[in-house]
Amino acid sequence: MKSSLRFLAALAPLLLAACAPPQQLVRNRGDAASLAQQDAREQQLANANHWTMEGLIGVSNGKDGGSGTLTWIQNGDRYDVTVRYNPITGKSVHLTGGPDGAVLEGVEGGPLQGASAEALMRRAIGWDVPLDELRAWVLAVRAQGGGAELSFGDNKLPSLLQQDGWAVSYPAWDMTRQPPLPTKVFAENPPYKVHLAIKSWNLQ
Repeated sequence: MKSSLRFLAALAPLLLAACAPPQQLVRNRGDAASLAQQDAREQQLANANHWTMEGLIGVSNGKDGGSGTLTWIQNGDRYDVTVRYNPITGKSVHLTGGPDGAVLEGVEGGPLQGASAEALMRRAIGWDVPLDELRAWVLAVRAQGGGAELSFGDNKLPSLLQQDGWAVSYPAWDMTRQPPLPTKVFAENPPYKVHLAIKSWNLQ
């Protein structure tokens, strides 16, 4: 746990306003039209298994937190996630893996290997972050498995997605894309919070 606290403390100087909590969002219960539009979005994104997302990330476990820059590359079932928390020295945390296991580099005692990204995050920094679900949530689609509840904004796009104990808010969207993609994603399951301000999407 000492290493996790040092890791979080190293992130703190880069805390960014772009990852600040959202203002109160419009949250309408899904009517038939909104749900049909979301079903169509999810069908369009069902095969979106190859993408790159870049932006800013803010994290908190209720006691400690910080931020950095994020690059997430998804290639089918394999992922390559880098969080840079010191741009001057180039220090970063690098998570790679897939169904056969995961490797976490850049933490004390690393590199660490484990059966899953979730297990490594729990071991390295004491967090329970559902990476598989987050992979779906960053696209504003429901993850497979558990039931999900959706609320919608006036734009008929998801405003709040609740699934597996997490509440995922979408306060901003890139409306130039078809289908639209979120540019801010705030996932919370107290005491854990993950705030993303997405600067660019590249879907192949």
